[in-house]
Amino acid sequence: MPDTTCAIVGGGPAGMMLGLILARCGVEVTVMEKHADFLRDFRGDTVHPSTMRMLDELGLFAEFSKIGYSKVEKAEFPVDGEPVTFIDFRRLRQRHPYVAMVPQWDFLDLLADAGRNEPNFTLRMRTEVTGLLRDGERVTGVRYTSPDGDGELRAELTVACDGRTSLVRQEAGLETRDYPVPFDVWWFRVPRNEDGQYSLIPRTAPGRALIMIPRTGYFQVAYLIPKGSDAELRGRGLDTFHAELAELIPEADVSTLASWDDVKHLDVQLNRLSRWHRDGLLCIGDAAHAMSPAGGIGINVAIQDAAATARLLYQPLREHRVTESDLAAVQRQRTLPTVITQGVQRILHRQVLAPVMAGAEVTPPGVLVNILRRFPQLTAIPAYVVGTGIRPEHVPEPARR
Repeated sequence: MPDTTCAIVGGGPAGMMLGLILARCGVEVTVMEKHADFLRDFRGDTVHPSTMRMLDELGLFAEFSKIGYSKVEKAEFPVDGEPVTFIDFRRLRQRHPYVAMVPQWDFLDLLADAGRNEPNFTLRMRTEVTGLLRDGERVTGVRYTSPDGDGELRAELTVACDGRTSLVRQEAGLETRDYPVPFDVWWFRVPRNEDGQYSLIPRTAPGRALIMIPRTGYFQVAYLIPKGSDAELRGRGLDTFHAELAELIPEADVSTLASWDDVKHLDVQLNRLSRWHRDGLLCIGDAAHAMSPAGGIGINVAIQDAAATARLLYQPLREHRVTESDLAAVQRQRTLPTVITQGVQRILHRQVLAPVMAGAEVTPPGVLVNILRRFPQLTAIPAYVVGTGIRPEHVPEPARR
């Protein structure tokens, strides 16, 4: 007999959202997270309008609203010294027409607390999955290690939510198709003097670009560097880096970056699986399709993966009859938004970010600028793509409160 109906590997946004929804739908779930807590900095902090709508459906928005967060209502770009709005979330006809910038650990703690109130939900922290269990070709659970020693957890379905370096995906022999990416990211923080409304305006110079993501009390900075240049740029010294930052963000106290330990390197990837499943196993989120940071939409896509997975699978899981055709239905549902989203990111990489990394000036096409100035309502289109998604999902009825 299985130990649980659904084993979820990874306690990130996709894993925690999937676990909570399935548990509320009457499915016994066990979420395994290898860390002792969710306190890991320099992760995506965006909670999009469609995710906040799901929190409404789950009855959790009141608790979410108690978390201190900044609102991003638009994205602008300076043209001839004047900001031009390219994305305006305020034009969305939704209850929450903005992107909330929330430390991811607070968001995950919210989902974990809600899950603990469900009798079907088990969260095992400090539990690292080390391999898969099989019965012939069928995946029947996972091997793991924890403070209590090594063990096995048998499950009717195992869902890989363990990110872009997914061990589960690797163990299952599922291979990704990778696309070229012209940049990596350095993450660090600088003090922020004022809290409140903020517009994401990229700071650019030939060969350099950064975005300042507002958090309460400080900015989390994403500094783009040419792909594979991490070691070379660090070798130039911290003083040189301070000088470059002072040109791009003269209002910030960059001296707070006291050593290279304060600067974290993200190896940016863009890929997706051609097949998301095996018998008894499903990959979603970054385990199925690693997104670029461009547009900040990876978390939104992963959470919608989770909602679609729960909606399509809760009934067969509850009746203990889930089949590989059910898993294939999840991939069919989520392939189109994945392909379109990654297609837009690949265009941004080629047309904008690759030239910037090569030293070009960043200048939006004049025709586009003129159109947006004349028809500002068009800024709702990219706002919908970023904030809502290509194929928005909803929480299934049994999980709503």
